[in-house]
Amino acid sequence: MRRKLLTGSITGLLAIALAGCQAVGKDPITLPSMPTPVAPESVTQGVGSAGIGDPYFPTYGNGGYDVETYDLAIKLAADGGIEGVATVTAKATAALQQFNLDLRGLTVSSVQVGPDAATFRRDGDELVVQPKVALAAGAGFTTTVRYAGKPSEISSLTLGQTGFRRINGVEYMAGEPESASTWFPVNDHPSDKAKYTLSFTVPDGEEVISNGTLAKKESSGGWTTWRWTVGSPMASYLTTFAVGDLKTVETTHNGKPVRIAIATSITDPQVAAAVGKTTAICDYFEQYFGAYPFEAYGAIVVDDPELGFSLETQTRPIYPASMVDNGDQGGVVAHELAHQWFGDSVSVKQWADIWLNEGFATYAQWMWQEHSGGPSISDQFERQYRNELSPIWRTPPAEPGATKVFSSSVYQRGGMALHALRLKVGDEKFFSILKTWAAEKRDGNGTTSEFLAVAERISGQSLQALFQDWLYDADRPAHP
Repeated sequence: MRRKLLTGSITGLLAIALAGCQAVGKDPITLPSMPTPVAPESVTQGVGSAGIGDPYFPTYGNGGYDVETYDLAIKLAADGGIEGVATVTAKATAALQQFNLDLRGLTVSSVQVGPDAATFRRDGDELVVQPKVALAAGAGFTTTVRYAGKPSEISSLTLGQTGFRRINGVEYMAGEPESASTWFPVNDHPSDKAKYTLSFTVPDGEEVISNGTLAKKESSGGWTTWRWTVGSPMASYLTTFAVGDLKTVETTHNGKPVRIAIATSITDPQVAAAVGKTTAICDYFEQYFGAYPFEAYGAIVVDDPELGFSLETQTRPIYPASMVDNGDQGGVVAHELAHQWFGDSVSVKQWADIWLNEGFATYAQWMWQEHSGGPSISDQFERQYRNELSPIWRTPPAEPGATKVFSSSVYQRGGMALHALRLKVGDEKFFSILKTWAAEKRDGNGTTSEFLAVAERISGQSLQALFQDWLYDADRPAHP
């Protein structure tokens, strides 16, 4: 994700670059200053927890099960309301008499677990489900939820209004670290990734774009249903859709579909030129990060002056026109596309490790700018390092705290930490580390300590002190 900020303000909206897989190699090293929070029990006497155990966001996600697939059927009305049927296929990780799904607002009319109607109730943003027959540990099960209402926006001090937005003829969905729970029942945490089928039924004539590939489009009785499939596991906050007055350009690249949708109210050719670089940027990154990890490419551009960020929604990054109206001289598109490897394919296990997303995407953004004739990576690093009063020296990027997960330190100092690593180990081993990380953690999740283990294994060096200085200590490190 890349954010817009007001000069001198972390919480305002000048553009600045900010947006279960097994460990590999030797055992992960626990850095001395890194707190080791104890996650809550995911199951207590057959009751799945209302929270997956993330120390920064205790209520996000749920315990007791792992989701395998979501099949969503959404009908969008002209007034902004939706009718939805969500079919969630999961496996119980313990015996369950009760479990939760995250759902913000919306009215649930029925819940089934398997063929049987289930008892359910609401508890804030939790949908609490009690199956007719308790679930055995290891058992697969399917939950079907029927619901309706108007999805809500989420007010964020750092990002402004996120979630469901409707402006200039387009309805769309985007937000981090949460947004999915505003439009479907979900285990809303990136540590429980799943595959998706997303169907949207809209009035004839409206364009729809979502994640993945378009599997089917059919019309009946004045309505058209667009069915999208996502073949790689996806974190819930990366789901998106845009509906309405969109101009969509369809091509192919390397045998994969490319879909770029731009709101018809946007007429600046520089916007189309910016997102038109999508496949060229991905080809460039493949040299350093490995093969592009997904089945499709694309972009969504919305005409929303109040959208204060772009977001790496999987296969379809979403951008406000205001962030790419200069032909992407700032590298916003490159930032979001780098996330397809780092953030989307390799996702965080907990939000404290978000620098693994944003620091990596920031560094890749610097790489693309250098490649495109802009400032060198070294210049970007030195400009940041010379500012001794910068707030990045007060916040450790690998332990920023829940209120600073989108702080400039996570982005800028996170990127600088990677450059310090590159200077330490040399180019050949540095890019081997990045490729190995992306390959071994593909479609899964990772932590900072696991990344350290990969870096030490590939480089043959002890790197704990470097990681400590750049990622966990608040003080400004010595110049590398």
